[in-house]
Amino acid sequence: MSEGKISKFTTYKFLVLRLIIGGFFIAVGLDKVLEPHQNFLYVIQGYQIFPELLENIAAYVFPWIELFLGLFLFLGLWLKWILRGFLLMISAFILIISQALVRKLPIEFCGCFGGLFSSDIHQTLILDVFLWLFVFLMMRFIAPTSFLSLDKYFSRQEK
Repeated sequence: MSEGKISKFTTYKFLVLRLIIGGFFIAVGLDKVLEPHQNFLYVIQGYQIFPELLENIAAYVFPWIELFLGLFLFLGLWLKWILRGFLLMISAFILIISQALVRKLPIEFCGCFGGLFSSDIHQTLILDVFLWLFVFLMMRFIAPTSFLSLDKYFSRQEK
């Protein structure tokens, strides 16, 4: 499927996918930002991968990263860079969850979604893999992903 032959229906599917993933990360990030940071800090500590100082930094920073990446994806602003950021972030999530499973850490529920909902760690890993694939597809087919995005208002047009 080349980008030149993508149907209008497929373009709408990419738009819906962009809005759902962006909206999901807006909700998750906003929920974590509004909760006391200790709630997310406790989740991070359960994965036992960072030293104490980095755990605190991650508990403050990651919710904001999720919120802003989600917002920019939802709006379609700087899509190429935002999608790369998503791939990097979701790859990190996959690695963190995978190492916890390999090490058989006593983590029953992921805690990744703040107070919105809880998910089994295995289900979260599967969700993250699908999110990674969807984001990769959006990056691969950037033209339909850019449909109704703000990129056209902020990108430099060559004349």
